[in-house]
Formats: sequence, structure tokens, C-alpha cells
Amino acid sequence: MFEVGDKIVYPMYGAGIIDEIEQAEDHTVENCHYIIRIPNGNLKIKVAAGKTDRIGLRPISSMETIEKTIEQTVHQAVKVQANWNLRYKENLEKIRSGRLDGVAEVARSLALRERERGLSSAEKKMFHNAKQILASEIAFSAQMEREKAEDYLAKMLFR
Repeated sequence: MFEVGDKIVYPMYGAGIIDEIEQAEDHTVENCHYIIRIPNGNLKIKVAAGKTDRIGLRPISSMETIEKTIEQTVHQAVKVQANWNLRYKENLEKIRSGRLDGVAEVARSLALRERERGLSSAEKKMFHNAKQILASEIAFSAQMEREKAEDYLAKMLFR
């Protein structure tokens, strides 16, 4: 269970902070909700505490873990699905999972594809989303400004 002030990653939206925990009178996990503030887009999201695992809500990774994950992603061979529709669905599932390695893999493969052939408008949006999710986690983990986190991520993706 998370606490107020915990830094978390919400799949599809990025890093945020648990601002509040709403408890029902019976104090059961089923009736407990987290109020999460996502700075990217200035969002507030209410999530049932019992659904956090299914949603993919997770604590922020350490900078060491983030760097290691991106480094591994950069050095592994990129397997790109030739069929646009299948590639899009696979990438979307990786982002929806909320897993750091999946989002990093999407960002890296779309970055390479953009350099080689360009991206469709849907893939550009997905690429932007993947970068924003990663940059927000880097910013929270390293306690740096969002723009610096974006620059740092760009350097790491194109090593």
C-alpha cells in the first residue's frame, strides 16, 4: 500500500505523487482510494487501492535502475514489426503495462524508426507519450527540471 507523498508511475500518464488517501469508514482496502497528482498535463486521478496492481501503478524507479534499463534497451537489437497495425498494438501494450523496460523499448524503437523512415502521426503521438513518461520518471527520480530530464533522455536514447 502506498502512502501520502509517495512518488509513483501511472501507466500512460507518467510520474506523479500521491496527494491524498481517501478512506471509507470501514477502512478496508476495497474502499480506499489514492488521489494522484500527475504534473504532466496537471491531472488529478482517483484510483481504487485494490486495483493498483491490475492498473500497473508502481513506485518510481531509482536513477540507477532507469539508467541501467535504458542502457540495456539501447544495446539490444531492435525488432520492428513490419505491419504498422501490429507494431502500433504491440507498442501500445508495452506502454499500458507501465513497465519501465517496455516504455523504454517503445521510445528507442520509435526513435530509430523516426530517424530511418519517419513516423505516422499516430506513432509520433505514441513516441511523444513514451518520452514524456520516461522523462517524468527521470525528473522525479533525479529531482531535476523536466526539460533537463528530456535532454538527458534524448542523449541516452541516441548513444
